[in-house]
Amino acid sequence: MNNFFKIVAAAALMINGAVAQVKWTADPAHTNARFDVNHLGISFVDGEFTKVSGSIDAPTKENFDNAKIDFTIDVNSINTRVDARDGHLKSDDFFNAEKYPAMKLKSVSFKPGKKGKYILVADLTIRDVTKKVTFDVTQNGGIITDPWGKTRAGFTAKATINRFDFGMKYNDKLPSGVEAVSANVEITVNTELVLN
Repeated sequence: MNNFFKIVAAAALMINGAVAQVKWTADPAHTNARFDVNHLGISFVDGEFTKVSGSIDAPTKENFDNAKIDFTIDVNSINTRVDARDGHLKSDDFFNAEKYPAMKLKSVSFKPGKKGKYILVADLTIRDVTKKVTFDVTQNGGIITDPWGKTRAGFTAKATINRFDFGMKYNDKLPSGVEAVSANVEITVNTELVLN
């Protein structure tokens, strides 16, 4: 009977080991969400959200395959370097920051590609709309120990979305039919993670 209990205990330990995860937390001082959008068909306007929080649960501290990713972006932290434009973007024409103050990004899958590359499929929520978006992700420079003894990893994720898919309303056009602000928006999320 003792052998039976030893086998059960060993099996339980193996199961617990298989599902154990390590948590990484986004360093807010080194994490942002950026965007670029075509303006009047002749130039690009860029900006960023300076307040981004998030975490990643990975299988081990060396392996991010199938990691669980959960990030929140503070819409009111938008910064395009022009106060009037920031105010317009916070209005109901675009984000409606008063009613929907946060954007959410939660992974559906996170699969490895070529070395240092991943494909992230995530549920992205803007305003009250959630859509699946595919991001190309690059791990920047592997895993390092910083001068203060903390373990860090850096990632850059890129995708293109259609802002109208997320309920944004602004749709002015030039007489030629060119959109004043393009429907397509390029997104870049840069994050520096710290191992808990």
